[in-house]
Amino acid sequence: PKEPSGSLSADSIKLKKEVANAFVKRQKRSSIYEWYAEYYKSPVEQMHEQCENYPPCDSLSDQIGFYSAYNLFF
Repeated sequence: PKEPSGSLSADSIKLKKEVANAFVKRQKRSSIYEWYAEYYKSPVEQMHEQCENYPPCDSLSDQIGFYSAYNLFF
């Protein structure tokens, strides 16, 4: 069903799992490091996310740099 704006609704574009798996292939992990890195974030990445989730730190990091802004707020 089409919505008044002319776009399709989300319900009309759902695919069955079998159909989706036919053209979307997941990459195999080639090493233990890639598997580990996918599930566990580095301390620096955790710091970046903490700063990004706090708007004053995020906006200040654009001006003075990430490390300076992070040290100022945390």
